[in-house]
Amino acid sequence: MASSPEALYTRQVRNYLEELERGDVAAICALFTPDAQIFSPFLGWMLPAPFFTKVNAASGESRITTIDICVSTTGAPRATGYFIYDWGLSDGSAVRFECVDVFEFNDDGLIERMIIVYDTHPIRSTVGDKYA
Repeated sequence: MASSPEALYTRQVRNYLEELERGDVAAICALFTPDAQIFSPFLGWMLPAPFFTKVNAASGESRITTIDICVSTTGAPRATGYFIYDWGLSDGSAVRFECVDVFEFNDDGLIERMIIVYDTHPIRSTVGDKYA
């Protein structure tokens, strides 16, 4: 029996959060279409491979605590991951913030668009230009 789209989207978001915490760029990118669009409040629109390579280069050990995963109630191929990101940076500093990632999926359940939503103001002083 095939799983429901809701179960697939929930599993994909959970997989994404687990791989993001591990920092495995190849495993993260495998969840996306190669031409997926990702919006970051710091970096704007990017493709998965360059975006996650940049995130990985700026990151040290991080921890993600999932708060909730919500699937669209309108039938859209969309889900959100709501989590606390204890983001360790490569220079040893760390920031903690709540984040919502909005995922849109293709017919195969791969992520084709992701919008990252969080308040950057409190963390800009710590993160600064560490993405550069």
